[in-house]
Amino acid sequence: MTWAPVDTKSTNMPGMLAMAQAFEAYVNDQGGLGGRKLKVLTCNDRDDSVTVAGCVQRATEAGVVAVVGSYSEQGGTFTTALDTAGIPYLGGYGITQDEFQSPMSYPVNGGLPTLLAGNGRQLADSCKKVNLVRPDSITGDQFPIFLDQGLTAGGRAKANDLLAPDDATDYSQIAEHAIGNNKASTCVTAVLGDRTGTFFDSLRRIGDTAPRVKVSSVLGSVQQSLVDSTGGPSSPLENALVTGWYPPASDPKWDQLKAVVKKYAFNDDRIDVADPGVQTTWIAYSAFATVVRTMADSKTKVTANSLRLALDKTTHLSTGGLTPDLGWTDADLLGIPDHPRMVNAKVTYQAVREGRLIPSRPGFVDVTATLRQH
Repeated sequence: MTWAPVDTKSTNMPGMLAMAQAFEAYVNDQGGLGGRKLKVLTCNDRDDSVTVAGCVQRATEAGVVAVVGSYSEQGGTFTTALDTAGIPYLGGYGITQDEFQSPMSYPVNGGLPTLLAGNGRQLADSCKKVNLVRPDSITGDQFPIFLDQGLTAGGRAKANDLLAPDDATDYSQIAEHAIGNNKASTCVTAVLGDRTGTFFDSLRRIGDTAPRVKVSSVLGSVQQSLVDSTGGPSSPLENALVTGWYPPASDPKWDQLKAVVKKYAFNDDRIDVADPGVQTTWIAYSAFATVVRTMADSKTKVTANSLRLALDKTTHLSTGGLTPDLGWTDADLLGIPDHPRMVNAKVTYQAVREGRLIPSRPGFVDVTATLRQH
């Protein structure tokens, strides 16, 4: 099963559900997994704890062997339910702390902690002052903690924490606070999910002159489609600094994903191959397929329990360079405080140049040491 919120007032991830369905078609067209067809169920979690609990109940009744490549801000609800049901959670988006604590969770990225710590470290090189615009929510309360870890590791002061609704249609007032005295040495980083573009549009429209502050965000809140829709090279995001988990969508390492989407989901406009949610689902299902094929080779029956045991023994699993090699053995765990299940704390640094998201630094940046600091 894959779940994600659709048609809610906050962040929506319909592309993750569509990507899961496209992967199902792709795998089955290639002969399945170990000769068995892959059956994917999808569930709209509606950003609601009762609904996501219903998704888990449906998964349990259907005999689902794993929940793969999913997004939900209701971590406390679904991790408890999955722990009880004994169903592994492979490749969650990493939006909640619970995903890095549940013994049933097998993350493929470092979630929000690595994005924000990495963003803080990235901004520390060029910003004397940082204003963080983030959701006024339980999930958003984590953001300044990790951003500040990155900033202080880079020798900068903690960010000014500016709370905003994540379902607003205008952010003019909060944008004025964020600009402040409009110095070029000030950076504004906004992490508002689907509403990040609305915020930067409000920022652009303030005052008689263009804002001199530098702007920044993390992938998921800013991606290539947002840059394109806000003007490309003339976008208010031009020269923005962006932290991500994965290489830019222009990297050839994504060619297989693009080929699968083109063949099996050509007319599905829910899928944006530059969306880190879609990319996370692709990576999670690719890892799932690798592990299940290995189980099939050893004639191990695939159940939720046997898959969990197989994942516990998995190490050095290649994702073709989309992430560092993955594994969930005791040796792979990074020992991040309050996030014991984290196995990948590497990020990528990108920037918007001439309307395109491009690497601003080659390869991955490891923020493990930053996250270990309290």
